Amino acid sequence: MISRPIKEGFRGVARHWAMSLSSAIAVTVTLIIISIVMILSWHLQLFTKDIESSLSISVLVDYDHESDADKQEIRKALEDIDGVKTVTYRSKEEEFEFYISEFDDDIKEAFEPFRDDNPMHEAFYIETDSGDQIETVAAAAKKIDGVWEVNYGGQTTVDLVMAMMGIRRFGGIFVIALSLLAIFLIQNTIKLTIYARQDEITIMRNVGATNGFIRAPFVWEGIITGILGSIIPIGLTVYLYFLLYQTSHGVLFTNMFKLAAPVPFIYYVSGILLVLGILVGLIGSWLSVTRYLRWKR
Repeated sequence: MISRPIKEGFRGVARHWAMSLSSAIAVTVTLIIISIVMILSWHLQLFTKDIESSLSISVLVDYDHESDADKQEIRKALEDIDGVKTVTYRSKEEEFEFYISEFDDDIKEAFEPFRDDNPMHEAFYIETDSGDQIETVAAAAKKIDGVWEVNYGGQTTVDLVMAMMGIRRFGGIFVIALSLLAIFLIQNTIKLTIYARQDEITIMRNVGATNGFIRAPFVWEGIITGILGSIIPIGLTVYLYFLLYQTSHGVLFTNMFKLAAPVPFIYYVSGILLVLGILVGLIGSWLSVTRYLRWKR
């Protein structure tokens, strides 16, 4: 026959491991979701940057300001605008060739009579530091003397860039919210463990144990729980991303949606997941033990 104290001890250990397992599962599920959100957010950021780099502001030069001196002044004024990254010049001949290159050969022949009397404008193309600066840079370019017209796609372009930036920010906020949720789950689990072992804590305090000594095992338990909870998400992330990259040949849907090379990208994601697991376990257990020790003063 097993004595009652031994049975209670086994039950306590079983409850403790059950709570630790549930906490690790909560971290695992949360980190899997965080992994998916991080990968989507990163590729959305790459896609947004590609769009922003392809968006440029065309500044057409007035026919009366086509002298080299006037064009130099316009270029200098454009480069001095805040938010301008690069300014590229294109002659009216290059503008003409670019325009007719969009048509079939039969239609191109119809434009040949205009080659000698070229109606195109000399042009400068501006690339901005970020997409949200396109509108302000375009407005400043319009005020420069010698500028005939400024084109950048209008409000539709601005709305597209702002929508992409908003989705990017939402991804970051979602990751933070999920991390806080994981901390809350671990905190509650550790709190239940503390209450189940409050007799041990009381004995340790009675023999003179400091708060740091009492807190240490629970903090380490939280860290280990976070590490264990991150193993499955890291394994799934590495395996599934490599599989997705190989099967899609690095392209998702169209060439506009290109996947980042697995190495070193997937290792960065794995490292972040491991660090998040450790931090979530550390913070959750620290908060639970600290609050309990303050409450028991």
